[in-house]
Amino acid sequence: MSGRLLVFTRTLGYRHESIPAGIEAVRELAGMKVDATEEPDAFAGYDAVVFLNTSGDVLDDAGRSAFENYIRDGGNYVGVHGAADTGYDWPFYGRLVGAWFDRHPEVQPATVRVVDADHPATAGLDPEWAHTDEWYDFRANPRGRVRVLATVDESSYSGGTMGADHPIAWCHENLGGRAFYTALGHTVEAYADPAFRRHLAGGLRYAVGG
Repeated sequence: MSGRLLVFTRTLGYRHESIPAGIEAVRELAGMKVDATEEPDAFAGYDAVVFLNTSGDVLDDAGRSAFENYIRDGGNYVGVHGAADTGYDWPFYGRLVGAWFDRHPEVQPATVRVVDADHPATAGLDPEWAHTDEWYDFRANPRGRVRVLATVDESSYSGGTMGADHPIAWCHENLGGRAFYTALGHTVEAYADPAFRRHLAGGLRYAVGG
């Protein structure tokens, strides 16, 4: 792929120690020039913007307006894990990310289930695969508003509250550009996991139209 990708990692709430590992993984997987920033006004000119473990109200009103214009003009978005813990009072962002974070149990292994293998982020993955992460429950199930790609099996870990249908990766094209979100990516180790790297690489390819 050719083009430019921006990784945005600003945090005003919880800060994940895996952010540097995430930036490095995106640089290794993207196949294009990758910039990383915490500046809230640097979105123009990129093929896609990755919100990587952001948290809190990371953009002011001017930044929100600029980012909304970027998306509505065909800009593309990738959200990784903490991206759902961002912008709770920003309705546009809520529609873009697909669902907001609610709570999570402790980090533990669980079974991921691919429910739509006809997508770059899930193609080539096993129908079920084991992964250790921080399993987000969301304030609302995004199904019906997004294309769900993978779920987590709540019977395979302790503390899930969403029930039998627990989406953890999805995409949509509802707001102008392409949007992909994965709830995986809390730990440093996740970014070295081959299955997660394949999943993330596919999400990046989808976002930039590859």
